[in-house]
This record gives sequence, C-alpha cells and structure tokens, in this order.
Amino acid sequence: MTRAGRAGRGTAAEAVRRGGRRAGRRVAAGAGAALVGAAWCVVAPAGAARATETPPPYAFADDARTVAGTPSSTGSRTLTPGTTYRSAIAHPGAGGTTTLYYRLELGAEDNVHASVTALPTPGSRVGFADGIRVAVEDANGFDCDAGSARFGAARSPRPLTASALRTVGTDDSRCAAAGTYYVVVERTAASGASAAARSEKPSTPEEWDLELYVTSEPAVAERRATTPPAEQDAPTPAPPAGPARPREGGSGFSTAEALGRGVWGDRVAPGQTRYYRVPVDWGQRLTATVELGGARGAGGPGGAGGRAGGREYVTSALVVSVFNPARMPVQDMDTAYDGSQKSTTLPSLVPVAYENRYAPIDRIATVRFAGWYYLAVTLHPDVGARFGRGPVGLTLRVGVTGERRAGPKYAGTARPADAFGVTGREESAARDGAAGTPGPTGVAAPGRSESAAMKVLAAAGIGTGTALLAVLGVWTLVGRRRAAGRRVSA
Repeated sequence: MTRAGRAGRGTAAEAVRRGGRRAGRRVAAGAGAALVGAAWCVVAPAGAARATETPPPYAFADDARTVAGTPSSTGSRTLTPGTTYRSAIAHPGAGGTTTLYYRLELGAEDNVHASVTALPTPGSRVGFADGIRVAVEDANGFDCDAGSARFGAARSPRPLTASALRTVGTDDSRCAAAGTYYVVVERTAASGASAAARSEKPSTPEEWDLELYVTSEPAVAERRATTPPAEQDAPTPAPPAGPARPREGGSGFSTAEALGRGVWGDRVAPGQTRYYRVPVDWGQRLTATVELGGARGAGGPGGAGGRAGGREYVTSALVVSVFNPARMPVQDMDTAYDGSQKSTTLPSLVPVAYENRYAPIDRIATVRFAGWYYLAVTLHPDVGARFGRGPVGLTLRVGVTGERRAGPKYAGTARPADAFGVTGREESAARDGAAGTPGPTGVAAPGRSESAAMKVLAAAGIGTGTALLAVLGVWTLVGRRRAAGRRVSA
C-alpha cells in the first residue's frame, strides 16, 4: 500500500465529522442512560440485575477525551502523552481501508507509545481479515514503527489492540528529532471474493469505537547497553495451587482488576472480555494459566465450531492476551472448547529488562519496562449458542517469579506518572484487589464495589438523589395505601 494511495483513499471529511458527532452523541446518551441505570441499581433487588445479566460493553477510562480523527494529516488533532482518548472509525467497505490521522508534537528525548483498541459492537459480525493497523509516522510519511491486529480464525467481535512507537535509540535516528509526528490508524475489511472463499458473510457495516492511549517514557540518565540479554526462556513453572479467591475482572484496561501471585476465580459470559492486571517489577517474569470450567447446556449451531468424535466444539473459544504497561501486545493464545473444562498455559515471559527492547523478537522486545501487565480473557459468543448462554467459571493461576533488580534511572518523568515501575501501592492493590489504573499520584483506584458506589454518587448528583427520593416516595405512598386498606378491612 503506497502513501499516495492511502492519502487519496479514506472516507470523506464530512462523513468523518458526522461520525465524530455521532460518537459524541453516543457518549452523551450513554451518560444519561448510566444516570438512570445507576438509580435503578441502587433500589433494585440484586436478583433482578442478575436475571437479565448481559456482557457489559467496553469500559472507557473515566477521563477519556473525545477526539475525531481526520482522513488527512492536514488539520489532525493533537494527542498528548499521558492521556486517554475516545474516537471512532467508519467501516471501509468490502476490500477497502479507512484511514484516520492524529498528531503528536514530540521532543527529542522521550520514547512515545501509541496504543489503539478497536471495539466492534457485541453481537456484530466480523471477518477473518478484518482488523486494524497502527503506525507512528514522521512528517515525511516514514513509518517509525507499526503494528496490527486482526480477528483471524476466531472471528469473534472482541476488542482488538495494536500499537506503534517512536523511540530515540541508535537504530531510530530518522525518528529521533523533535517535531511533528502522526498516529495513523487504518481499519481494513476483507473483499467480498476473499470472504466468499472462506465461506463467511461480509462484516457488519458499522463504525467501531476506538480507545487511544499515549504514554511517554523518559530518556535514561546514563547510557545503557544496546544489546538485548541472551534469550532467557526457561521451563514454565508449575502454576500456583489451592482454592481460588474471587476477583471480578474489569471490562477494559481502565477497570482491569489487580491480581498478584495466587489462584483467582471469576466468571465470563459468552461474548465477554475480562481484563486483569498484574504488577511485574524489573527482573521478574509473569506466568499465567487460565482454566475454563465445564458448561453443559442445550446448544445449537454456531458459526465458529465443528464436531469431533460426535462432540460439538468451538474453535478459538478462549482467547488469552498479554499486554505490557503501555498496552503493547506481548503474546496471546487460544484454545478450543467442547463444553468440558479446558486449561491453557501462556509461555513464561522473559524477565523484565530495559535492554529487552533491542531484541528482534516482539515477545521479548515488548517486555521492556516494569509496571502493570494486563491479561485479557475473551470467551467466544458461540459458546453460548452451543453450551448455554450463562457465564462460565474462570480460574486464573498467576505466578510472578524472579528476584527484583534495579531498573534504569530516568532523566525525566513518565507520562502518566509512575507508568513504568512497581511500588508498594501496586503490590497492595494486587493483594487486596483494586480495579482501574493508578491515579496521578500513583494511588490505586478503589475496589470495584467502592468505585461503583462513588461513581454513582459523583456522576448522579442531585438528579439521582431526586430520582431516588421519587422512588422512595412512591414506595411510601403504596405502603400507606396498603396499610389503610388493611385498617378498613379490619
């Protein structure tokens, strides 16, 4: 794909503007719906909520700023490192590509990472080749770095995350100068012919929401080796044993539940993605085994399965992905599911080291700084069609091994602050369970139930209070009438 072709392609500017306005309206409408829903959740019996439980949508960061991408670098909006953004990208049409630009104004010292998570609507249809590509380009259209993600054989409408970066190392001198750079997001769709060759229907022609996360890692105070450590692959240790302690995963990076060493239990619904985060310090390595419980139920024909030995199964039913603190994809695995319990063990990560970034292999190069490492666990929606639509038990056996080592001394401050390191607060959050990313001072967010209550009070304000008083007033009136009725009967 040539730069000229990409510049001449894309969607019309007005269509993008309309898409941006629609995204803004959805944010406003969602806030209103959340306000009403919050009032109901306060007064509704717990059983009523569970009876109609459906996989929640992706949870954007509370402080995410809405920004519209542009089909050309001209007039593109500026992204600031340390900030999370919400955007949207239109469907490109069969065999096409939609391209959006965002601007970065960078100095000559910091390494900047741009991560983009694309969010198809739950229940929508996606194809094997549908996906996104993210690049950081200089002012002359040169790719400093690029990454991509696609749905592949799973064809499950799950969140897709890809990333690209601008580094100032010796091998990246062309992108080391201060100046204007661009984050370029491309969405691709398979052509009708290629989809037909795989016996799949075209993807749903809808726009996808995007979450963009930009981080900045400062330069080191003193020069370090530019040779990656010798490959340190080691046999994956036996996973932790023992009873699982309950932890409820989040619905996005921003609400990921903190986990430490140990065995953790949760439930995941068909079509749902659960997010968790684990603090991994310099010199340490992460291991994880994910077990899916048995789910025998009345099934039906699904779109991504088959039959083996007379038993139904869903291919790529469970997808487990690992991301580093900048949300760069590290590795992922998937496994089939036939309704009986399954287990998948991720290969042990290499120990966290600054010099890993110089390795030519992504699964090593991405383990380049300490901090929160994320686990995303997705259950294919076809599991519900074949084995029952209720949530399935999930067990996570998490290990963090290796001795801590001293990390690099940075010459500046990361954005967001404390993004690349592990403190006692992170360790405490992992032990006690806390959802959400650390705040500006590095203090972990409250636990899930406490956080939800705070959000209801903060977001609802007088409006929700009025709604609650109205509901209580109705209950009081009904109670009085019933009491009066009993007195008359007596």
